[in-house]
Amino acid sequence: METVGLRAQFLQGEPGLAKSVRKFAPAMTLDSKVKTVVQPGPDIEWDPSFSTYEKRVAALAQQGLPRAKEVPAGFPAQVDAPWVWSGADLDEAKYVVKLDGTEIAEVEKALEHFKNLPGKLGVGHVCQETFPLPTLRPMLEGLAKTLHLGIGFSVIRGLDPKRYTPLENAVIYLGITAYIGEKRGVQDAGGSMMIHVKDLGSQIPGSELRQAPYARNPQPFHNDVCDILAMYVQQQAASGGESMLASCAKIYNEIAEHRPDVIHTLADPSWIFDKQVLSHTTPAFWHKRALLFNFAGHGPGFCFSRRPITASPTSPRSAGVPAMTEVQAEAIDMVHFTAAKHQISMRLQPGDIQLINNLACQHARAGFTDSATEQRHIIRLWLRNENLAWKTPDGLKATWAEKYGDASEWRKIAKWSVEPGATRERVICRKHSCS
Repeated sequence: METVGLRAQFLQGEPGLAKSVRKFAPAMTLDSKVKTVVQPGPDIEWDPSFSTYEKRVAALAQQGLPRAKEVPAGFPAQVDAPWVWSGADLDEAKYVVKLDGTEIAEVEKALEHFKNLPGKLGVGHVCQETFPLPTLRPMLEGLAKTLHLGIGFSVIRGLDPKRYTPLENAVIYLGITAYIGEKRGVQDAGGSMMIHVKDLGSQIPGSELRQAPYARNPQPFHNDVCDILAMYVQQQAASGGESMLASCAKIYNEIAEHRPDVIHTLADPSWIFDKQVLSHTTPAFWHKRALLFNFAGHGPGFCFSRRPITASPTSPRSAGVPAMTEVQAEAIDMVHFTAAKHQISMRLQPGDIQLINNLACQHARAGFTDSATEQRHIIRLWLRNENLAWKTPDGLKATWAEKYGDASEWRKIAKWSVEPGATRERVICRKHSCS
C-alpha cells in the first residue's frame, strides 16, 4: 500500500516528491485486474522532466538522423501576428479589463431580468436575448476580437462571487460569456456543459487516482478541445494554483527557427491518442492525428493534451496501444519547455473570468494547497464564436462535431451543474476525462 500513498502525494502536489517516484505504477487501479502487457516506449513523463528531455535531444543528435531544413510546405517560416508574444513582454494592463460599479450594476440588472422571465428557464437558456447587456456589449464584443485577432487571452475582473448564490453565479457567468461565444461545448461523455474544477479528494472515498479537474497536482502545458476556454474563479487556493499561458505561435516560431524538422514531426498525423479502454474484453483502440495545425488565415497552432499520448499517473497507457517514437517524445517535450520559457504566470482573483483562445495559447497550472477557509474552485466552459472562430482543420472536425455539433450524442444528454461535485466514476474514470 506504500505505492498508493506515494501516488496520493503525487496527485495532491506534495512538495519535495522525487521525480523517480512518479514513474511508479499505481498499485490499485482499474487496470490492475487486467493481466496484460503494455508495450514499452520512450522514457517520457506526463509531468515533463527537463533532464530526460536534454538526454534525449543529445542522444538523437548523435544518431545523425536526416533532418528537414525547412518547415512543411504551406507552413510559414515565422508567424508575425498579435498572438505572438512572450510573457516577459506583457503586463496586466494589456489583458485585464476591470468592471466598474455601473457595469456591475448592469450585470445584476440582467440577472434580475433573467430571473423574472416567464416560465421555468434553466441556466441553459441564458443567452444574449435573455441576459441583455446593452452598455457592456461593445466591450465584450471587443474582447471576443482580442481572443481571435489579438493576443489571444483576457481577464474580466471586478465581480464578487460571494454576493451571489451558486445559481446566480452560473447565470451571470453564462450571460457575460454569451457575448464572447454563444455556442457552448459539451465537456465529457456524461453531457457536462459546465465543469467545476475543484479538488474532491476529501469527498470521494478511494480517489487517490482522481482525474486532473478534481486533484491539486500541477498540470503541464496543454490545450483543451475547444475554441475558447473560459474559467470563472469562485475561490482561490490558500497557496499555489497559478495559471500559466504561452503563445502557440511563439512556440512555433522558436522551434521553426532552430529545429524545422520538429515542425514536421508535430504536424504529422501519426500521433497516437489512447482512447483508454477499461474492459479487458474490449480490444485496445486509438486514433491518430497531428498535434500542430496550420489554421487558415491565422497560421500554426497546437491542439493536444499530453495525457492520452504520454499516459499519466491516473491514466496509464492501455495494453496494446502502440508507443510513440523517440523522435516524437523529443518533439512533445520541446513544445512544453519552449512554452515554459515564454510563459506568463498569473494568480487569478475570486471573481475573475479568464478567457483563452485555446488554439492560440497553451495553458498550464501550478500545484496548489487548500485550507479550511480557502479552497480553489473554478467553473469551466468551452465556448465558440461562430463569426470569429478559427476555421476548424480536417484533423479536428470529428472532435469539434462531438463537442459543438447539434447531432452530438453527448450534447443530447446535456447537464448543467451549478454547484461543485461529481460522481465517483467521473472523478476516477479516465475514459470520462475530457482531454
